[in-house]
Amino acid sequence: MTRVLVVDDDPQILRALKINLAARGYTVLVASDGTKALHVAAHDHPDVIVLDLGLPDLDGTDVISGLRGWSTTPIIVLSARTDSGDKVEALDAGADDYITKPFGMDELLARLRAAVRRVSSRPTGDEALVRAGELCIDLAAKQVSRDGMLVHLTPTEWGILELLVRHRGKLVSQRQLLGEVWGPRYQTESHYLRVYLAQLRRKLEPDASHPRYLITEPGMGYRFRS
Repeated sequence: MTRVLVVDDDPQILRALKINLAARGYTVLVASDGTKALHVAAHDHPDVIVLDLGLPDLDGTDVISGLRGWSTTPIIVLSARTDSGDKVEALDAGADDYITKPFGMDELLARLRAAVRRVSSRPTGDEALVRAGELCIDLAAKQVSRDGMLVHLTPTEWGILELLVRHRGKLVSQRQLLGEVWGPRYQTESHYLRVYLAQLRRKLEPDASHPRYLITEPGMGYRFRS
């Protein structure tokens, strides 16, 4: 059975969607705020997420960004925001589809079916928590601990680590790292990576001079080895 996580702070909408989706054979999970949505997504692994943008604790785009740090689960935004800028921001953050309120149940069901079809051939196994030796990297919460102690990373350090961990075991080129973390104009500034990788190794590696996790492939790029 397809499992749908519905995220909305309006109890009437949550109840209506839960009843309608369950009647059509879906297993329905619910969350009334962004923090709970991230928690449920990380622990229950829904097949599709239906997400309102106007949540009481986090903006919906922040929830999308948090999910996209580790998950490829389809996200359908269901929002009263009709401005094109809001739609572009949500889609750029990683949403797969956008429906404005008020909405028709038939349209939502069609979008759900389409989302499930698009991902039916994708590999499963998204992980929010990645463990490597004494390291525990929480891609949903965007934090890392070493031997149980939280390690403070700058936004740039986290951006590098997140990208490497999401591609763990695979080579990530210098150009890709520079382009995604700093932007396309910085794709030749390889000295940035040397500086920041040295900082990350000092914070995360048992022996920064002999890295176990953050591996350099000379002249090519870097990889995260778990």
